[in-house]
Amino acid sequence: MASENNENDFKARLTIECRPPVKEITLAVSLLVMGSLGILLGLLMLSTQTGRTRIHGVLLTLLAMVFFIPGFYYTRIAWYAYRGYKGFSFSSIPAV
Repeated sequence: MASENNENDFKARLTIECRPPVKEITLAVSLLVMGSLGILLGLLMLSTQTGRTRIHGVLLTLLAMVFFIPGFYYTRIAWYAYRGYKGFSFSSIPAV
Protein backbone atom coordinates (compact mmCIF):
# COMPACT_ATOMS: atom_id res chain seq x y z
CA MET A 1 0.00 0.00 0.00
CA ALA A 2 2.82 2.39 0.87
CA SER A 3 4.62 1.64 -2.39
CA GLU A 4 1.44 2.48 -4.35
CA ASN A 5 1.27 5.89 -2.65
CA ASN A 6 4.93 6.58 -3.42
CA GLU A 7 4.41 5.59 -7.05
CA ASN A 8 1.33 7.81 -7.36
CA ASP A 9 3.20 10.73 -5.75
CA PHE A 10 6.05 10.27 -8.21
CA LYS A 11 3.68 10.20 -11.18
CA ALA A 12 1.89 13.32 -9.90
CA ARG A 13 5.17 15.21 -9.50
CA LEU A 14 6.35 14.06 -12.92
CA THR A 15 3.11 15.25 -14.51
CA ILE A 16 3.30 18.65 -12.83
CA GLU A 17 6.98 19.23 -13.62
CA CYS A 18 6.73 18.21 -17.31
CA ARG A 19 4.04 20.66 -18.36
CA PRO A 20 5.11 22.82 -21.29
CA PRO A 21 6.15 26.38 -20.36
CA VAL A 22 3.56 28.33 -22.34
CA LYS A 23 5.02 31.84 -21.87
CA GLU A 24 8.50 30.77 -22.89
CA ILE A 25 7.30 28.87 -25.95
CA THR A 26 5.13 31.83 -26.99
CA LEU A 27 8.14 34.12 -26.72
CA ALA A 28 10.30 31.72 -28.74
CA VAL A 29 7.72 31.43 -31.52
CA SER A 30 7.26 35.22 -31.54
CA LEU A 31 11.02 35.74 -31.89
CA LEU A 32 11.12 33.17 -34.68
CA VAL A 33 8.29 34.83 -36.62
CA MET A 34 9.57 38.39 -36.12
CA GLY A 35 13.10 37.32 -37.05
CA SER A 36 11.92 35.54 -40.19
CA LEU A 37 9.85 38.52 -41.31
CA GLY A 38 12.69 40.91 -40.52
CA ILE A 39 15.18 38.87 -42.54
CA LEU A 40 12.82 38.77 -45.51
CA LEU A 41 12.14 42.50 -45.26
CA GLY A 42 15.84 43.28 -44.90
CA LEU A 43 16.73 41.21 -47.93
CA LEU A 44 13.93 42.89 -49.86
CA MET A 45 15.34 46.29 -48.85
CA LEU A 46 18.79 45.16 -50.01
CA SER A 47 17.58 43.98 -53.38
CA THR A 48 15.36 46.96 -54.21
CA GLN A 49 17.45 49.65 -52.49
CA THR A 50 14.47 50.90 -50.49
CA GLY A 51 15.74 53.87 -48.52
CA ARG A 52 18.76 56.03 -49.20
CA THR A 53 21.43 53.36 -48.95
CA ARG A 54 21.77 49.61 -48.67
CA ILE A 55 22.98 49.90 -45.09
CA HIS A 56 19.38 50.00 -43.82
CA GLY A 57 18.73 46.58 -45.33
CA VAL A 58 21.95 45.19 -43.89
CA LEU A 59 21.18 46.51 -40.40
CA LEU A 60 17.61 45.22 -40.46
CA THR A 61 18.81 41.81 -41.59
CA LEU A 62 21.42 41.67 -38.81
CA LEU A 63 18.91 42.76 -36.18
CA ALA A 64 16.41 40.19 -37.42
CA MET A 65 19.06 37.48 -37.17
CA VAL A 66 19.49 38.38 -33.49
CA PHE A 67 15.76 37.66 -33.06
CA PHE A 68 15.71 34.59 -35.31
CA ILE A 69 18.56 32.56 -33.80
CA PRO A 70 17.27 32.19 -30.20
CA GLY A 71 13.69 31.92 -31.46
CA PHE A 72 14.61 29.03 -33.75
CA TYR A 73 16.72 27.33 -31.08
CA TYR A 74 14.09 27.32 -28.34
CA THR A 75 11.22 26.57 -30.70
CA ARG A 76 13.16 23.54 -31.93
CA ILE A 77 13.73 22.35 -28.35
CA ALA A 78 10.03 22.81 -27.54
CA TRP A 79 8.96 20.94 -30.68
CA TYR A 80 11.33 18.03 -30.07
CA ALA A 81 10.26 17.83 -26.42
CA TYR A 82 6.62 17.82 -27.47
CA ARG A 83 7.29 15.05 -29.99
CA GLY A 84 9.14 13.06 -27.31
CA TYR A 85 12.60 12.86 -28.87
CA LYS A 86 15.24 11.42 -26.58
CA GLY A 87 17.38 14.06 -24.88
CA PHE A 88 14.87 16.91 -25.22
CA SER A 89 12.61 18.14 -22.43
CA PHE A 90 10.69 21.26 -21.57
CA SER A 91 13.02 21.79 -18.62
CA SER A 92 15.74 22.76 -21.14
CA ILE A 93 13.86 25.98 -21.91
CA PRO A 94 14.85 28.73 -19.45
CA ALA A 95 12.18 30.66 -17.55
CA VAL A 96 11.31 34.18 -18.63
